[in-house]
Amino acid sequence: MKPSLIVLHGMIIVAASLAAKVYAEQPASLRGAEVINETARVSEMKRYQKDGEVISRDYVHQPPLIPHKLDGYQITAKYNKCLTCHSWNNYKQAGATKISQTHFEDREKNVLANVSARRYFCVQCHVPQATTRPLVENTFKPIDVINVK
Repeated sequence: MKPSLIVLHGMIIVAASLAAKVYAEQPASLRGAEVINETARVSEMKRYQKDGEVISRDYVHQPPLIPHKLDGYQITAKYNKCLTCHSWNNYKQAGATKISQTHFEDREKNVLANVSARRYFCVQCHVPQATTRPLVENTFKPIDVINVK
């Protein structure tokens, strides 16, 4: 056998043994030892902040948090419930926050007449804030400049 084939054969054996080790290790789950394929118990209902209370931001460029429940909200390719209140046409009447101008720009910063497709699905970035215990320990401290009151 040629030396290059011997080296290739050895590399394949090493790669296969490393792959087997990776597949044998199970990732740690935030659920603890709970088995995923068993029927899970229904989690408790989360308590959301009341509508209208502004939630402070903790870091620069943080998307605003949603200060209300999203039960029954529908966002599809043809309909976005968020725009009922947050569109530039409706925000004053609804008493809601107006969508940022940046949501009307494409990747090349061209201004669009409607919300950009990459910004249309609001809950990609904006999430409701619930009062719950953290899944993992968090020692994050916001910078003081953000939370000036």
